[in-house]
Amino acid sequence: MTDPIIRTMPLGMPWPTVDPFLFCVHHVDDYPAGTPELAPRASLGGRNIGSDFSNTDGWSMYHGSVVPGFPQHPHRGFETISFVRRGVMDHADSMGAAARFGAGDVQWMTAGSGIVHSEMFPLLADDGPNPMELFQIWINLPADDKLVTPHFRMLWAADIPKLVTPGTGGADTEVTIVAGSLEGLTPPPPPPNSWAARPDSDVAIWQIRLGTGASWTLPPAARPDTVRSIYAFAGRSVRFGDATIEASTGAVVRADEEVTISAADGAECLLLQGRPIGEPVAQYGPFVMNDRAGIEQAFIDYQTTGFGGWPWPVDDPNHGTDAGRFARHADGRSETAPDAPLSPA
Repeated sequence: MTDPIIRTMPLGMPWPTVDPFLFCVHHVDDYPAGTPELAPRASLGGRNIGSDFSNTDGWSMYHGSVVPGFPQHPHRGFETISFVRRGVMDHADSMGAAARFGAGDVQWMTAGSGIVHSEMFPLLADDGPNPMELFQIWINLPADDKLVTPHFRMLWAADIPKLVTPGTGGADTEVTIVAGSLEGLTPPPPPPNSWAARPDSDVAIWQIRLGTGASWTLPPAARPDTVRSIYAFAGRSVRFGDATIEASTGAVVRADEEVTISAADGAECLLLQGRPIGEPVAQYGPFVMNDRAGIEQAFIDYQTTGFGGWPWPVDDPNHGTDAGRFARHADGRSETAPDAPLSPA
């Protein structure tokens, strides 16, 4: 039998990725109760406020100074995918758009020609903990689309399909399908200029939960040139056929044939796959272009235009204590999550 694992990689900060993906990070923070300002009800002493990635007491402030998160910062030339499993993310941007999402919601944002946005984690529960867990994934744009108009789309949890494969004794497998079709299930589409919107890109983002003793057969990709990476981020180990990877390990696996995934003790994995864009990548911080000249132009444009400016009174806006899950787009269109209101936890 062919070994399905091409190579393995330890999961650091961030996780290693393969074209067309640029970046993936899994944030898990056990935030305490919140204050009226939606900040941690705890001392911030000893933290490097403004750049706190310490995980002290199980959580970080990141670049936030009151509310944890990432105050205004620019992007150009790629897309961000924010998959919030627990907690709340408050989005605000230079187009005047805003959103609050969580509980399994996904925001897919095309930065394109340039956008400034903030991503804050308000702590809504004032009488108990505020656990936060999210994946942020960056996917590249081809040269033809690097300067498209910025755009974001909400994929609300209620609209994201789940494939459940029953097993014996509770050994079920559940696959959350953020991108790419699986066994006839298709999620809401990505933004129109996304690499994932191209039918031949074969992009898939699936979060796989294996119950204790569960096994599931991963089908082959649609294209022979698709690259598939699977990250085991929870549990003890995962088997791919006869090969095993330990927890906190990623693997580039063969995509041209099916493989049985199993976990004796249960596990969770994230799958990222797609046809590589195959173009040169020049990255400097929040800008991803094809060459140094493109990066230099991004800095000039940002310094000159501010990518539209910042219409908010503070660098780290949040949407208060009473807002539910919503999105207000740059064109004035508003939407709310179709399912129940968000629980603060």
